Amino acid sequence: MVRHLARHDIEVSGFTLQPGAGQSEFLTVYGGLQLAIGLAFLWLLYRPSDIALPLFLCLLIHGCLVVFRTLSFGLYSGVPATTMLLAATEWIIFIGAAILSWRSR
Repeated sequence: MVRHLARHDIEVSGFTLQPGAGQSEFLTVYGGLQLAIGLAFLWLLYRPSDIALPLFLCLLIHGCLVVFRTLSFGLYSGVPATTMLLAATEWIIFIGAAILSWRSR
């Protein structure tokens, strides 16, 4: 089941991975980064008063995502609707983090 879902997600996102090395690279880079980001955001459960760092990380990460995602729309053609929806979600998170960061000052 997990193998099927992972393969489907990879195909939908436009990746083609070679068995073994490519799959390992995808799991390591994306899995490792997602886990690290998740742990950074969960830090607030341990120290609720430390909102500044996770909020800054959210702003920084999503700011970089929206810059490169927007750039990719200008560089590449044939971007599917699912990617456009993902981009809209990234912009919403980025704008929300910017507003929360501005308000928390």
